[in-house]
Amino acid sequence: MDQRTIAITTSNFDMTNPLLDNFRAQGWDVIRSEYGRRLTEDEVSDLLADHGIVGMVAGVEPLTDDVFAANPALRVVSRCGTGFDSVDRNAADKRGIVCVNTPNAPAAAVSELTLGLILSVLRRIAEVDRNLRGGEWKALMGSLLAKRTVGIIGMGRVGRRVADLVGAFGADVIYYDPHVATAEYDRASSPEDLASRVDILTVHIPLTETTRNIVDAAVMNALPDRAILINAARGGVVDEAAVIAALKAGRLEGAAFDVFEQEPYNGPLRDFDNVVLTTHMGSYAREARQLMESEALQNLLNALLELDSEGET
Repeated sequence: MDQRTIAITTSNFDMTNPLLDNFRAQGWDVIRSEYGRRLTEDEVSDLLADHGIVGMVAGVEPLTDDVFAANPALRVVSRCGTGFDSVDRNAADKRGIVCVNTPNAPAAAVSELTLGLILSVLRRIAEVDRNLRGGEWKALMGSLLAKRTVGIIGMGRVGRRVADLVGAFGADVIYYDPHVATAEYDRASSPEDLASRVDILTVHIPLTETTRNIVDAAVMNALPDRAILINAARGGVVDEAAVIAALKAGRLEGAAFDVFEQEPYNGPLRDFDNVVLTTHMGSYAREARQLMESEALQNLLNALLELDSEGET
C-alpha cells in the first residue's frame, strides 16, 4: 500500500523509544493517540480510519469486530501488556489480523505490586495514611504475612513470582491451576478447595469466558473468616458483588483491587476502609514499562516485516 502508518494507542507511551527509529528507517510513519487515557471504541476506530493504520501498539481500548470492519487496512495488533480480553480475537482471526503481546515484561512489576497490596491490607497502611492526613494520629493494629497461608489462583509468570515473594516473608503457599503442576507447592483441586485452606487469596489469571467470575460467591463463602482477597489480574475474574457482600458481613480482614469490571472505577468498594484500591497500575514500574513498550514495538515490527515479505502489507 502507498501509506505505511502505525499507531500508538496505549496511554503514557514513551515516544522517545529508540525502536521507533527502526520503523521510520523501514519507511513507516508513526502517530499516537493524544487523549492520554483509554480510548473508547469510537475513538480508536476513528483514529485508525483517519490514518489508514496498518499496525498498532494497543493498550486496553476495545478492539471489536466493528473496529476491525471499519479499518480494513489493519494487519497487526501488538498489545503492550499480557491480556487479550479487550481484543475480539475471533474477529481478528477471521479478518487475518495478527495479534501479539508481551507476556514476560510485566511479571515483575505486577507481582511486586501484589506484594505491596498484601502488606498494605495486613498492616493497614493506606487506612492509617488517610487518618493521619485527616488529622488523626492513631496506630492501628495489623497482622503479619509470616506464617500466613497464601492461595494463588494461576501459577503462571506472575503467580510464580508472587509465590517466591511471599515465601521470602515466611508465608506458606497453596495454588490452583488446572494447567500447571509443580511439586514445589501444594495444589488445590478447585478454587473453592483453595479458598477453604488459605488466609490470603490472590488471583493471577487472564480474563476469558472460562475464568470470568472464577472467584464467585461460592469461593468467597469458602474463605475462612478474616481472610484477605487480592485482585491484580483482570476485572471480571472476581465477582465484585460477592466481595462486597462478604465485606458488608464483616467476614474479610480486607481486600485490595488494582483492576475492576468497569474502569475507571466509581463503585461501592470505595466505601470500605479496609479495602485498598489502585488504578490498574500493575505494570506501571518504570523499568517494566520500558521493557513492555520495547517488546511491543519489536513484536509489531517483526510481524509487519514478515507480512511485507509475504506481500500482505
